[in-house]
Amino acid sequence: MLSRLLLLILSASLLAQAQTPLPDLSTIPADLVIPAVTSGPPAPGQRVRQTTAAWQGSQVHHLLYLPTDWQPDRSWPVIVEYAGNGGFQNKYGDTSDGSVEGSRLGYGLTAGSGCLWLCLPYLEKTGNTWQNAPKWWGDIEETKRYCLATLQDTLARYGGDPQRVLLCGFSRGSIACNYLGLHDDEIAKLWCGFLCHSHYDGVKEGWTYPAADRASALSRLRRLAGRPQFISHEGSITETEAWLRSTGIPGRWTFAPLPFRNHSDAWTLRDIPLRQQARDWLHKIFEKK
Repeated sequence: MLSRLLLLILSASLLAQAQTPLPDLSTIPADLVIPAVTSGPPAPGQRVRQTTAAWQGSQVHHLLYLPTDWQPDRSWPVIVEYAGNGGFQNKYGDTSDGSVEGSRLGYGLTAGSGCLWLCLPYLEKTGNTWQNAPKWWGDIEETKRYCLATLQDTLARYGGDPQRVLLCGFSRGSIACNYLGLHDDEIAKLWCGFLCHSHYDGVKEGWTYPAADRASALSRLRRLAGRPQFISHEGSITETEAWLRSTGIPGRWTFAPLPFRNHSDAWTLRDIPLRQQARDWLHKIFEKK
């Protein structure tokens, strides 16, 4: 009975959405510009390309951003971000190249201050060397190992607070919040919360990667263990909300639709109500108890 009611609500919402064209993000000017990537040593306000020690000599790299107010004698919250799939382009001009350089959520959520921002890659092997995977997951276990090693190094070197590490992502990266972030007990324990924009692990059936089915997604979701998630999607979030409510798994979910048509993380670079809502949520997540 509950599932049928949720489907009726979903159908009504999607019908209303189809009857009301959504505006384009381009109608709102950006008020933030993400710093260019550099290859020098980390410094406040710099977005730096790095490779974690065990992968030196490979083609793998990540990006580390130290906030403009960074000081070495303070403890800092950390945003870890995964990118969307490469090779994406739609009729509205939205694109994703699948690179760590293309990630935008962490900077938009913080305006570049108060938080370390770590953009991590998915790893795949070509020949005898590892490289960043522009599409889907590459080697999940190697991706996980890189995440664990890089986060540990970042926390130790730059004052990251292990109790205040948030995982976020757009599109593929949004799915990754659960698919990678809750992959097993070892990695699942790292996060104090999650921000998932556009897509969600287990909602869409038909993905062709391993363990994409709902039964596998449910096993990952159980590792959430009551931690908060901010979940947004362009147009409507109803489908994701209906699925999560139907699982019977309790969660501290905040559902927030993006009232624009764009499949993009560029909304965080614009002064719109959703960005302020996400920032307010993030501030509460990072408050020291």
